[in-house]
Amino acid sequence: MTTAYYAPRGGLPGQDELLTDRAMFTEAYAVIPRGTMRDIVTSYLPHWDGMRMWILARPLSGFAETFSQYVVEVAPGGGSDRPETDRRAEAVLFVVEGELQLTIGEEAHRLEPGGYAYLPAAQQWTVRNTGDAPARFHWVRKAYEAVEGVEIPPAFVTDEREVTPIPMPDTDGRWVTSRFVDPADMRHDMHVNIVTFQPGAVIPFPETHVMEHGLYVLEGKAVYRLNQDWVEVQEGDFMWLRAFCPQACYAGGPGLFRYLLYKDVNRHVGLSRQFG
Repeated sequence: MTTAYYAPRGGLPGQDELLTDRAMFTEAYAVIPRGTMRDIVTSYLPHWDGMRMWILARPLSGFAETFSQYVVEVAPGGGSDRPETDRRAEAVLFVVEGELQLTIGEEAHRLEPGGYAYLPAAQQWTVRNTGDAPARFHWVRKAYEAVEGVEIPPAFVTDEREVTPIPMPDTDGRWVTSRFVDPADMRHDMHVNIVTFQPGAVIPFPETHVMEHGLYVLEGKAVYRLNQDWVEVQEGDFMWLRAFCPQACYAGGPGLFRYLLYKDVNRHVGLSRQFG
């Protein structure tokens, strides 16, 4: 399967353009369209050079609870020898443009578009853009929930092309998921997968469940059901769905509709309130 990945470029719209866009922030979901990812909304991090990033999600009252997600842009030669400052944070990196050298411990890996890396909490790693053009990648972070008697998963590096998509039941292969981690592997408390719909494919019922979602559209366009609304989305858009937000999808074509999907999994529901 030929892959395509959308990456933001920044810049600013012209003074003669309309302000109207599809940005929405509600109690149940948010839509951050690609047109909002401009130069003036970028952020920076300590211990990095030659980088900027768009923060798509962060733990916040009324917003994401379990994860953060960035789109990071690194100039040639840029990167970090100390990218993560929180020892609780596990991470997934997914490259959408350019090339990176990711070093995990003493082992170096070259990541190109489609490259995927899982980094457990407290893992030592560095990253550099070794190419001659900007590199852009997703960085999904979550505080790892350790469980007594369950091992911490090790780091690994792979590529989307090395993962066989799994068809969803009763869909004739029109809706498939590329899973980078076995869903039955209890060591992992988050999944970051790629979901692909053929033109005309649907999620045929309103999914309503405990998992929080972050969806970044890598390719194509669709109409997505978010709570009570049908929203048009396209490549480069990001959607956040809180737990139990009803969701469904109709991929109208003409090409594939594909997104990078985050969800929290495989752990007890936290009980923060005390009853007595």
